[in-house]
Amino acid sequence: MSGLYERHPYPGKLIVVEGIDGSGKSTQLHLMHRWLEAEGYRVFFTEWNSSDLVRRAIRRGKKKDLLTPTTFSLLHAADFADRLIYQIMPPLKGGMIVLADRYIYTAFTRDVARGVDPQWVREVYSIAPRPDLALYFRIPIEASLERILSGRQKLSYHEAGMDLHLAAEPTQSFRIFQSRVLDIYDALTREFDLKVIDATREIDDQQRLVRQLVMEVIRGIEPKKPYERQSLLRQRLAVSKAG
Repeated sequence: MSGLYERHPYPGKLIVVEGIDGSGKSTQLHLMHRWLEAEGYRVFFTEWNSSDLVRRAIRRGKKKDLLTPTTFSLLHAADFADRLIYQIMPPLKGGMIVLADRYIYTAFTRDVARGVDPQWVREVYSIAPRPDLALYFRIPIEASLERILSGRQKLSYHEAGMDLHLAAEPTQSFRIFQSRVLDIYDALTREFDLKVIDATREIDDQQRLVRQLVMEVIRGIEPKKPYERQSLLRQRLAVSKAG
């Protein structure tokens, strides 16, 4: 398996999105996913902290506030390793486009912002191949905070960094913690050539730029022929009716 500083040798493509909470990256990835499938490409989606192997342990630890920054980091690394082996690498070997909502750069920012040694985190994730395209949706802290609170009444405990006791009030703790994360993302942008998208722009404008960048990466992958798409659609309809 390739290391972090190497591209994977497989025919598929790995495209990841990164950004602080409230950046709108998941919305852009969802739009990208629908567009690629409509164009006939075979796409596989994966997201951070979604492995059945570890997700329950992380949820339990968060609920009871049992997780130290290092424990938090190790659990997320176990989640990532499980998804890398069983979800990410197989479709890449099969020539699919893998879309990842957060990748190792999330650990590089959040874990380090929580005080975990940066070199240690990088060594833990050294099994990860470098993505073919990494999009970083950059948004100022106040804009991020406004977006989050417009959709729900309060910030989540760990999202606001309340476990670090940075401030008694959640919004102020969020500002401090997510500012740390933002600073690290900015440094990673230069180091790992993350493609910066201005997340304050209109959604359609962002998506146009995203598609341009994606098309450059997937140029060598052939989409399914029209009749193959129609056959797949008929199969899905048949399954839907049967259910």
